[in-house]
Amino acid sequence: MHLYRKAIAPVGPQRGLNHAGRVDAAPFGRSEAGGPEVSAFVLDNGLDVVVVPDHRAPVATHMVWYRNGSADDPIGQSGIAHFLEHLMFKGTERHPAGAFSKAVSSLGGQENAFTSYDYTAYFQRVARDHLSTMMAFEADRMSGLVLDDAVVAPERDVVLEERRMRVETDPSAQLSEAMSASLFVHHPYGIPIIGWMHEIEELNRTHAIDYYKRFYTPENAILVVAGDVTPDEVRRLAEDTYGRVTPQGARPLRTRPREPEPRAMRRIAVADPKVEQPTLQRLYLTPSCMTARDGEGYALELLAEVVGGGSTSFLYRKLVLEMGVAVNAGAWYMGSAMDDTRFAVYAVPAEGVTLEALEEHIDRVLRRVPEALGAEAIERAKIRLMAETVYSSDSQSSLARIYGSALAIGETVEEVRRWPVEIEAVTHDRLVAVAARYLVPARSVTGYLTKARDPDVAIA
Repeated sequence: MHLYRKAIAPVGPQRGLNHAGRVDAAPFGRSEAGGPEVSAFVLDNGLDVVVVPDHRAPVATHMVWYRNGSADDPIGQSGIAHFLEHLMFKGTERHPAGAFSKAVSSLGGQENAFTSYDYTAYFQRVARDHLSTMMAFEADRMSGLVLDDAVVAPERDVVLEERRMRVETDPSAQLSEAMSASLFVHHPYGIPIIGWMHEIEELNRTHAIDYYKRFYTPENAILVVAGDVTPDEVRRLAEDTYGRVTPQGARPLRTRPREPEPRAMRRIAVADPKVEQPTLQRLYLTPSCMTARDGEGYALELLAEVVGGGSTSFLYRKLVLEMGVAVNAGAWYMGSAMDDTRFAVYAVPAEGVTLEALEEHIDRVLRRVPEALGAEAIERAKIRLMAETVYSSDSQSSLARIYGSALAIGETVEEVRRWPVEIEAVTHDRLVAVAARYLVPARSVTGYLTKARDPDVAIA
């Protein structure tokens, strides 16, 4: 996988059990991109552990990933994964609300959490001497969360206000939501991570506790520690903290509907007085790294780089530099996902160019993609992707995110390590094939963002 992608399958069960019934730490060696020697093992209660040594500074990044995200929200409870992420900071019997955050702050550390479609993660960055403290706090809230209506209702109001600020007042966010809902007509990737406003309003303590008990278990979690540590040290600390959490016996099933094969091109338009710069976006339904076959995921990733990766890309060169019909243009591929995903193309029109005219130019350029796939352009894109990989490997927190996100959606440590080799192996013919197969109108949703002429018109 591309090491910038958000990336399940536990690492441990693929390894042999030792006489104590535990999974031995499995050293994977350095990646083909020259990364650190990564080790992985599984605790008796099923918790997957990944250790990424980085001895340049006495610092450790501690991350816990849960194999649940917004796409696992029950029907009618959109936003519950994100809402629970907020509630996880409300304290346990052992540590009241705010105690964890105060401890991190007093130790000079940093913390945060985030929810995606396929996973939820919590992390702290502290001096290595305080790693055991972080583990103790995080293990405690894995099973000891305490919630009552007095904290649930106010926090729901916080999430509602977050949605108002991020979506209800932002036309570009409204367009993105509408396009996702149109691209994914059956799969929950079409539902916003934060949830729909009317469903957030109905979320309650029972919803949160039920979701917490279902997903927040050691066998459904991945601990990633990157920093000035050794595998033996991390194992000892993890067993003394996370190892005490009682497992439920089986990882919860993640059952999702499959998106049907698209048959019709779709269009979405949002017009709002607050829009200052019109934009055009297009999404194509494509396989992800988990659903692709025969290396198509790697090809789509490289295709996005050739077609729209920066100022030397084909789209930018044609639309901006040669034709002058756009002031920016590009493409990206969200390959790190459990289920089918999206490939995006976007452009910002130059002064005096309508979105309709810009779309015609984009279509003509995309039809000429095969001519962009010359040996020199492909090699240039591969070098850029490899360079990004090397740069990301230089960041301790990036390394922790790379491996945690990969395992959370079903990839393995070995697949992360092999990403450079797989990208290097992508051929010209494979790029042409995936472009012809997936960048077609029937698989697309095109969105226009424009400034409304009538202040009373918000959405057209």
